[in-house]
Amino acid sequence: MELFSAYPLHWILGLIAALIVTGMIAGVMAGLLGVGGGIVIVPVLFHLFSLLGVDEAVRMHQAVGTSLATIIPTSIMSARAHYAKGNLDPAILKRLLPGVIIGVIIGGLLSNLFSGAVLMGLFATVAFLVALNMFRRQSTVLGTGLPGPLGSGALGTFIGGVSTLMGIGGGTLSVPTLSTLGTPMHLAVGTGAALGLVISLPGTASFLLNGIGEPNLLPGSIGYVNLLGFAAIVPATMLCAPVGAKLAHAMDAAKLKKVFAIFLMFTALRMFYDLFTGS
Repeated sequence: MELFSAYPLHWILGLIAALIVTGMIAGVMAGLLGVGGGIVIVPVLFHLFSLLGVDEAVRMHQAVGTSLATIIPTSIMSARAHYAKGNLDPAILKRLLPGVIIGVIIGGLLSNLFSGAVLMGLFATVAFLVALNMFRRQSTVLGTGLPGPLGSGALGTFIGGVSTLMGIGGGTLSVPTLSTLGTPMHLAVGTGAALGLVISLPGTASFLLNGIGEPNLLPGSIGYVNLLGFAAIVPATMLCAPVGAKLAHAMDAAKLKKVFAIFLMFTALRMFYDLFTGS
């Protein structure tokens, strides 16, 4: 197959094995800590692609595009499960949806203009803030519901745009935001899962199209979406998420969340170091 012809078989098999491990880590962490797969997959892929010597100009775009693709099937399953349990608020979803769609479109357009360094800086900044939030013992409640139409639209645009550029589902930004605005946590998580699907479908399409014809991509890539990564990560994530959920009952999830926060901080600082040193 032309996509793989330039690489030796042992290199391809090693890449597949590394991607499967990435999916396993993402699945366990998602089930264990309740974090979305994208916030795990993007930094792990970033480190993996760095080790593989992927061109710095496309490294972050590939990590983000591949992550968005993996979110599609997992967000479908998650949203359906939350809806069946009554943990999805259609009213909140309806108010945020127009802004989120606008944000995804803006994010998709900007992804074609932004360099890998800009995407890296954005991810590092938000990842660092998410990590800080994980260290907090108690969430601060600033309101008792979403703001008016303009405020909800702006909020949705921010969530959709930043999530698309970071390669994460809607949950990473929407869950703490909705929780801060007084939405019960189970409804915030379920609504975030549905937003993940809204973000990942057009977001994946934009990264796929924007990367067509780009040189120095990983084998098995169409645009910035790596098909090997998608095929290896998705089943591994789905198989390992229940394992993580079981471990959560046997382990101190609060301490593990802090460990993951440290991992996120390390990733953010590593990205900042690469940006400032040009390495």
